[in-house]
Amino acid sequence: MKTKQYYVYILFNKKNGTLYVGVTNDIVKRVWQHKNKIFEGFTQKYNIDKLGYFEVFGDINAAIRREKQLKGGNRKTKLALIESNNPNWNDLYLDMVD
Repeated sequence: MKTKQYYVYILFNKKNGTLYVGVTNDIVKRVWQHKNKIFEGFTQKYNIDKLGYFEVFGDINAAIRREKQLKGGNRKTKLALIESNNPNWNDLYLDMVD
């Protein structure tokens, strides 16, 4: 039986631009939804649709705790996570769907 995976992710609209933190169990589908503006809200309003960073968890509660930690944290911390793992600010989603 395959274990479920959960993802905490940070989206951006441009380098050093507006950020969004979320959690999902299907990162490819969820980022696709952001890219295609499926749901109205913050990401649609600010055109936030590029995957800059993500973490993988085997436990939903741990993922939710991390999402809350990141959302409650400062912008500098979020930018540092993207910069340290994705210094060119590539849209990581593109690597997932190739």
